[in-house]
Formats: sequence, C-alpha cells, structure tokens
Amino acid sequence: MAALAIFPKDAKVPAAVEQLADTIDADGGHALAAYQEPVGDHWQIFAMLPLAMVEPTPFQRDLSPAHLRRLVEVMKKLDRFTEPIVAVHTDGKYWTPNGNHRRAAAAKAGAKQIVAIVIPEPDVAFQILALNTEKAHNLKDKALEVIRMYRARLESHPRTAEKEFAFEFERPHFITLGVSYQRKPKFSGGVYAPLLSRVDTFLAKPLKEAVGEREERAGQVEEADELLVGLVAKAKKRGINHPYLRNYIVARCNPLSRARKNIPSCKSALSSLVKSLGEFDVTKIHFGMVSSAAQIAAASSVADAS
Repeated sequence: MAALAIFPKDAKVPAAVEQLADTIDADGGHALAAYQEPVGDHWQIFAMLPLAMVEPTPFQRDLSPAHLRRLVEVMKKLDRFTEPIVAVHTDGKYWTPNGNHRRAAAAKAGAKQIVAIVIPEPDVAFQILALNTEKAHNLKDKALEVIRMYRARLESHPRTAEKEFAFEFERPHFITLGVSYQRKPKFSGGVYAPLLSRVDTFLAKPLKEAVGEREERAGQVEEADELLVGLVAKAKKRGINHPYLRNYIVARCNPLSRARKNIPSCKSALSSLVKSLGEFDVTKIHFGMVSSAAQIAAASSVADAS
C-alpha cells in the first residue's frame, strides 16, 4: 500500500481503501491520506488525481459556459485551486459527480493534477445530486440530470424497482419532466411542476417496465403543452402578453384546485388537465386577471421563502 497518512491514527484501513490508494498511485496520481469522514465514519481518500483521467458522470447536467468562465478567471486571479472535487474510480477512470465545473476550469487554467476526495463506493456517484451545490440547479438541470441517471440505472439494474432509487432520483416528477426535456429542449417544465409534484409518484415496477410508463406520462405532459402553446398564441393576438400567462392558464385548468381531499392518480390528473386545456376559452380572460394572479403568486413565493 502507498504510504498514507491515516486518521484516526490507530484505525485499521479497509482492504478496499488500500487497493484504491494503490490504484491512484499507479494511475499517476498521489494518495495523500485515508480518513473516516465525520458523519457516517465512512472511509475516503484525499488525493491528487491526474486531471486527464477525471471525467464528469455521464448523467449530470451540462457545463454552464458563464459559470466556467467565472471560475477560470477567479482561479487565475488567485493563482491557486482551493476546493477539492468529489470522485469515484470506475472503469479505469475517475468520475466526478460533484465538481465538473471545477474540473473543467482547472484544465483551462493549465492544471495537470486535481485535488480530490475519492470515495471507494462507486454507487455514491448516483447519490450525490443533493450535495451538488457548486451551481444551483434549476428545474431543467435537475430533470435532465435525473433522467440521465435513470437511463444509466436502467442499463445496469433493469430489474430493480424504480422506487428503490427514490433517494438518488430525489423527486418522481423530475423523471417525467426529464423525458420531456430530452425530447423538447425548449420545453417549459416549470409550468407543470406544481401539478406533477403532487400527483407523480415513484413506481413499484422494475425499471425496464417503469420506463414505459414514464414515457406515457411525459407524453401526456407534452400533449398538454401543445394545447397550451396554442392558447398562449391566441391570447397574445388579443393583446394579453404577460410572462405569467402560461402559468395562469395552467393554474386555471389544474384539476387539483377542485380535488383537495382525494388526489387523483397521475394519469387521471394529466388527462383532466389536457381536457381542460382543450376546452379553455381565452376570450374570457384579460390582462388584468393575469397580472393580478402574477402578483399574488409572487407574494406567496416571498412568504414561503421567509
């Protein structure tokens, strides 16, 4: 085993951690210390990794050019790298589920090695979405990362029930919206999130079967979206041009506003939404109604945040 600093000093380092330290050194990196992290006492390695062998997990969000540019500027100004990335060793390389912007920025700044906390358990790469606070996720970021993760799990664990990955996927509607975002990059999923967050659930079916139902749910959402796009176009022709217009129409058609005690199934709720959108009459609304609703929604958001 490579010469490691060990904490606690008298602790017995697991064989898997010793092997990982040897692998890091053999790959051209440097395993510096093995330690037990302070929450669950899990063993981890603090190391320098060869940057050329570090890649983002294939299911995470895309790089933000603006955020990457800012990171490179700050690194060059400070003339140092200050925050370790998280990495796992898999298939002869190192995946980083939390640190892709720092990885890319370090490469652009000319670094050949990168400081990392290397976790021996590769599956942690699927569980770290909630800890990825490097750049705040918006809904599209979350949904795309979850559906990419979902497809990776589908390939490796097709017979495992979808609900068994609830911790990794975080919220079931991220899966459904992720399918739609992949099919329609300009899809406005935030309009449907309030409804889906209440009716979408994790499925007890194995992933190989559950994925079909996810596709169906996404199809219903996309059917609703096609109707909504048409309604918005008609409303704009009547002079109702407001950023809250889409949300307003969906809120007016939301079946849950009339179903507080008995929440319908996801399929039923989406079917009702599609039906209501198909019957919605834009001639009965005016700009003031949309504007007032937007102000109420904004005030409610402020109250919820305080």
